[in-house]
Amino acid sequence: MAIRIKSRGNESAEQMMRRFKKLCEKEGLVKDVKRKEYYEKPSERKRRMAKRGPQRD
Repeated sequence: MAIRIKSRGNESAEQMMRRFKKLCEKEGLVKDVKRKEYYEKPSERKRRMAKRGPQRD
């Protein structure tokens, strides 16, 4: 998945970076990267999911 940002008129680099960061956060990329940073044993993953509770639709 690629996130692309196009400059809007006289938009500065800081503003573009802010929009990029918001899009990454909205897509859940930051959370996913942090979760995959370290190996998690399957038993620990199951325990974490059970602690979080049932998923809602």
